[in-house]
Amino acid sequence: MFVLIPPSVSIIVRGSPVSDLHHPKIYAARELLTRRYEVVRALSETLAAPLSAEDQCVQSMPDASPTKWHLAHTSWFFETVVLKVYWPEYEVFDERFHYLFNSYYESLGPRHPRTERGLLTRPCLRDVMDYRAHVDAAMRTFAANADEDTWNAASTLITLGLNHEQQHQELLLTDIKHLLSRNVLSPAYTAGIDRSSGNAVPLSWIGCEGGRVEIGHEGTSFAFDNETPRHEVLLRPFQLANRSVSCAEYLAFINDGGYQRPEFWLSDAWATVKAQDWHAPLYWQKAEHEWKIFTLNGERDLDMAEPVCHLSFYEAAAYAQWAGARLPTEFEWEAASKRVAFDGRFLNPGALHPQGAEQPELGELLQMYGDVWEWTRSSYDPYPGFKALSGAVGEYNGKFMVGQIVLRGGSCATPEGHMRPSYRNFFPPGARWQFSGLRLARDI
Repeated sequence: MFVLIPPSVSIIVRGSPVSDLHHPKIYAARELLTRRYEVVRALSETLAAPLSAEDQCVQSMPDASPTKWHLAHTSWFFETVVLKVYWPEYEVFDERFHYLFNSYYESLGPRHPRTERGLLTRPCLRDVMDYRAHVDAAMRTFAANADEDTWNAASTLITLGLNHEQQHQELLLTDIKHLLSRNVLSPAYTAGIDRSSGNAVPLSWIGCEGGRVEIGHEGTSFAFDNETPRHEVLLRPFQLANRSVSCAEYLAFINDGGYQRPEFWLSDAWATVKAQDWHAPLYWQKAEHEWKIFTLNGERDLDMAEPVCHLSFYEAAAYAQWAGARLPTEFEWEAASKRVAFDGRFLNPGALHPQGAEQPELGELLQMYGDVWEWTRSSYDPYPGFKALSGAVGEYNGKFMVGQIVLRGGSCATPEGHMRPSYRNFFPPGARWQFSGLRLARDI
């Protein structure tokens, strides 16, 4: 779930009505969170705007959800976790939506099957947008009128809801990309900007001393509960590649028979390769003698300098084995990330695909944040001392801590302001529809 200590904000919002509030710092914190609510909620609708009502209803595979469902579920979260609990005057938009748009919260009752979300032609998109508007209006009223104690109690859940919505913004993009890729017309989500990555930065190795390092979230800002408790780990000396693996490098693996050579693959991975007939990353297609790739901006030639993406953990681990290296652990990744500025190419509606690394300073780690999520060699397990919170929000992360692999760093579809050095994403090892790539590591 999350850890959040209400911020101690010292700004006073000038010229705003504060008749029902007694402390300017509390009011400023409320004003800032309310403004952030508006910005995050607006981005979801901006991302959905290029899509038709038909686009927004279809579900292309069980792991993906329709855009319309994402828009409704994120509103369901605020309605169910905040408004129904903290605002007695709230009038529910439609009682049936509690069942339709619950995701996996067992404690909140039964829900529509995940695999059948694409069958929900009703409610129509207009009704879902009316639902969003209804919830947003109620949240504005709540923010303007809730007493200080009620607001303080609800603010941590509102912050969680905004981070939750940002996760769904990324899923909205990856899910619609998968859907459009299944259309024989190969339609583009948006025209976007086709940026060539140019020549790849030469791959080099950056040494990391290891030793005792602190891992996990620190400070009082927001973090999900799976990033805590902060704890100490012991690392042996290691090296990280200075950048993510490129398409050209991964193509060399393919051309060397990588998908036909079982010696590079874990047992479950090889079974998956055979069962699903994998020959290349998701969205790669060979047309005559040239490789094409499907992107959110449509189909185009493969850019050899850009990071390879839409790989499963199985493929990332096989490539690392072929390359005579390995994947970093999540602890190695986090320790190394502290050496670089927290900066990267995150969600930009005009550039929805990873780009090649820019020319570095000598010994610099590149692309640690943004572009592609990087698979690690770490299972998604609880940190020592982890305890899930009680109640429905305790179901947010802890119950998924089995059979998943950790990814780090964010991607070109991760909203700006959502990422942290301690952020732990996780997916099953066979998942490939996210913007997931890899960085090599090796022992010293």
